[in-house]
Amino acid sequence: MAGRFEILKDNEETYRFRLTAADGTVVAESPAFAHLEGVIAGINAVRENAATGLIVDRSTAVRKAA
Repeated sequence: MAGRFEILKDNEETYRFRLTAADGTVVAESPAFAHLEGVIAGINAVRENAATGLIVDRSTAVRKAA
């Protein structure tokens, strides 16, 4: 089973989404959107860009200039 996007409505009348893995682990959570249309557009943007996104390794220590 693939992961899924869950749309949630916050108490403050805003919407957000979570991307969960097949085992239910939360992989990502969006910021709040004022309208349902915005959250749907956000999901579509993640779906379109995730497959082509570059991997940037920022885990290595930054060297200070001498």
